[in-house]
Parts: sequence; structure tokens; C-alpha cells
Amino acid sequence: MKYINFGEESSLAPDEFFMKEALKEANKALEQDEVPIGAVIVCQGRIIGRGHNLTERLNDVTAHAEMQAFTAAADYLGGKYLKDCTLYVTMEPCVMCAGASYWTQISRVVFGAHDPQRGFTTIKQKILHPKTEFIGGVQGEVCGELVRDFFRSKRSKT
Repeated sequence: MKYINFGEESSLAPDEFFMKEALKEANKALEQDEVPIGAVIVCQGRIIGRGHNLTERLNDVTAHAEMQAFTAAADYLGGKYLKDCTLYVTMEPCVMCAGASYWTQISRVVFGAHDPQRGFTTIKQKILHPKTEFIGGVQGEVCGELVRDFFRSKRSKT
């Protein structure tokens, strides 16, 4: 796994910089004909976990980008809790992934595109850990367009 530190040389704000890293993961999913969603987990300015959708490849409906990144980050840290970490994901997490983030006790969730059909913010219950902060819409148009283009392409082939 390649680890990247966010350095002062970057002209981007940290959230934008790391969302671009999550977009790189989404493009890996796209190359594998998976729904193009990517995620990275950052601790102290360093990427410690990466993931992209692998649901088709693994034939596993739970193999979402966030779940892959949680596993990689926990393995890196040697423990299941991701306190003082931030999840960057290109699409608003679903209820399953938001619930998993609760159990990791991750400090922040930053997502790109909103998912008005399946995103965790569409339900009335609070799913994230009470201490978890979240922000949506970072690079939202770019992240959303990647997924929209993927599904347009799928529909045009049928």
C-alpha cells in the first residue's frame, strides 16, 4: 500500500486533496467495471487505508469502498478503532457503511456526492457515532458525475 502525507507544498485544502485520492480509488473500481466509489482513511495527515468497490469481483454485497478502507486502516493501526481519523469517500455512505463507521468511532466522515436514494442522511435516525463530524459535497460534482456516467454507460449497453 502506498502511504501519502499531506504536505504544505499542496495548493489544495486538505479535504479536497484527500478527496482527490479517494477519486483515484473510484477510478480503480471503474477500471474493474465496479460502481466507481472510492475511499481513503487519513490519520495525522497520512493515508492509512484505501478502498474501492469490490462487490462484483468478490461477489459480496458488503464489499463497499468504505468497508475495504476500514479494514485496511484498522490493520495498519493494529486495532479496530479509528479515533482521530477521517474517512474520505466519493459518495455519501449507505446505512451499512455509516453504521460500520459508528463502530470504528471514526472522528470525521467527508463525502463527495450526496446519495438521495440510499445515503445515510436520508433516514431520520442518527447512525454516525455521536462524536463523529461529517461534511458532504467536497468535490461533489466530480464524484457524482463519475457514478452517473458509469450508469449511463450501463444503460446504453442494454
